[in-house]
Amino acid sequence: MRWSTLPAARFAEAGADWAALHQAAGAPAVLTPSFVGPLLAAFARGDELLLRCDDGGRTLAMAVMAPTRRGAWATFQPAQAPVGLWLQLPGLDTAALARSLFGVLPGMPLLVALTQADPMILPRPAPGPALHTLDYIATARVTLAGGFERYWEARGKNLRANLRKQRARLEREGRATRLAVERRPQEMAQAVADYGRLEGSGWKAGAGTAVDAANAQGRFYREMLETLAARDAASVYRYYLDQRLVAMDLCIEDRDSIVVLKTAYDQDAAAGLSPALLMREEAMRALFDGGRFARLEFYGRVMEWHTRWTEEVRTMYHVNHYRWPVLRRLHALREARAARAAGSPTDGHTP
Repeated sequence: MRWSTLPAARFAEAGADWAALHQAAGAPAVLTPSFVGPLLAAFARGDELLLRCDDGGRTLAMAVMAPTRRGAWATFQPAQAPVGLWLQLPGLDTAALARSLFGVLPGMPLLVALTQADPMILPRPAPGPALHTLDYIATARVTLAGGFERYWEARGKNLRANLRKQRARLEREGRATRLAVERRPQEMAQAVADYGRLEGSGWKAGAGTAVDAANAQGRFYREMLETLAARDAASVYRYYLDQRLVAMDLCIEDRDSIVVLKTAYDQDAAAGLSPALLMREEAMRALFDGGRFARLEFYGRVMEWHTRWTEEVRTMYHVNHYRWPVLRRLHALREARAARAAGSPTDGHTP
């Protein structure tokens, strides 16, 4: 088993190998080369490495990693990446793979961290003398099986009654709603621009985190969606109230799942209406009826509104692997002292 490295700026040279491993690993669309390449182009600093582990001509694992602080390396993790950039063949020992990185990463690192791992594709390794895992967030999914009516009957009475009341009001007022789905590459630039205007009208504009067609986020989403749409693997859901655009989803797809990357809605659409909820109901019906996907993934921290749509929740996690067991113990002591000083409990180490 041998690791090799390339500057991550040369990711395109290894794109075919990454794609083959992505397929063999059964990984989601957020780890496809068409997502990773634009992510690096938009957000990489230049010191990231592309790592590849081979054994007898067979690629076992690949990752994009970056130095995070002195003596530490972690999977490259901009905010726009919901999952850490790590791929491996099923059934391999994640701890052994992480441990073997100490011999190849520059600067004699003391810590290697795999961030935001999804237990559905990377089973959580058991803790060891030099390895610690810690919870990241709970995230939600919807299994698209059994038909929409059965799914909808299982939703809470409050959600169903709320949306029924909103639709009755719209009917009384003679107002029409419409769900449109765009899939063509040439539609993605306008979609990102329109999405940015919706998101920019809300609280994210004040926080400086909104997507804008002219900023790095906007450039990333445009390039990534255009690239995936050319492979029929991206979709944009638009929801209209009369002629007014009031909600949008930016989505990417793989063989059996659709991932909702971003959702925005017009907070001033109309008092008492929930454009995102109205859109979600119609989009869910279309997904169940279409039968193309086995599941829908949200890949974000579970919020109260997620629990209205599903009970399927799992915990994503981080892996910290220390060069020597004593470093793990020292880190744990430091974290415990800091927690006691702050008057709060600690669950371990941070990447």
